[in-house]
Amino acid sequence: MTAETTFNAIDATFARLKAEGRTALIPFLTIGDPDLDASLALIREMETAGADMIELGVPYSDPLADGPVIQRASQRALSGRLTTMVDVIGVAQRAKEAGVKLPFILFTYYNPILQLGFDRFFDLLKANNVSGMIVPDLPIEEDEELRSLAEAHGLHLIPLVAPTSRTRVESIARKARGFVYCVSSLGVTGERSAFATDLDAFLDTVRGAASVPIAVGFGISNREQVARFEGRCDGVIVGSAIVRKIEEQEAKLRDAATREEGARAVGDFVRELRG
Repeated sequence: MTAETTFNAIDATFARLKAEGRTALIPFLTIGDPDLDASLALIREMETAGADMIELGVPYSDPLADGPVIQRASQRALSGRLTTMVDVIGVAQRAKEAGVKLPFILFTYYNPILQLGFDRFFDLLKANNVSGMIVPDLPIEEDEELRSLAEAHGLHLIPLVAPTSRTRVESIARKARGFVYCVSSLGVTGERSAFATDLDAFLDTVRGAASVPIAVGFGISNREQVARFEGRCDGVIVGSAIVRKIEEQEAKLRDAATREEGARAVGDFVRELRG
């Protein structure tokens, strides 16, 4: 089976940013936190605030790679009206219909994909303008089926590579599509005050092995840290710090009368990160 199209919005965005001499800012959201309408408002605001792509997190009951901030976001999204994989992908389509032009990257664990079924999963992604996916609990040694299906649909399965990967860095980077997600520090997601002293060497190793852009994430939480990686990486991913801001604005985001005000408060933080 061959890919239906060679165009992918992730590739196009990185190419444009490279020509402009800029680094991609990639926020992460847990979709459905605190509800789907709030997620849509946040996506629209983040585009206005300067985001270049957005990771759409599928809430999951056992998020092994996520720290307490994103775990709480998943709990909020799963309480009351249960937010499903189909709901998350549907928000991407609603955003596109509302005029959002950013590429979307689905962040999901493997079990929800299995439960939905590969055929339906990829049909939904393709039909609803999602350009790629990150599956943090799927090791490269076991990703061949999902990777082949992604390529057949013109989508990117984006790998994570950590400093502990060492001898696996080259094989992971060589197979990467879209970009390589470089994990800046060990452990689960969460804000950090400092990074490993050998992080720059690690990023250089990944850069040397990859034919696609590299982006760094896990622990990046303020403008100073974003600036630290601009120029060294093609993209910077911010998750927990944004999700914490959403948590602080939860009451306003739940109320239709104050939702835009709450979204703007989160957007102001994204503007600050953008610099």
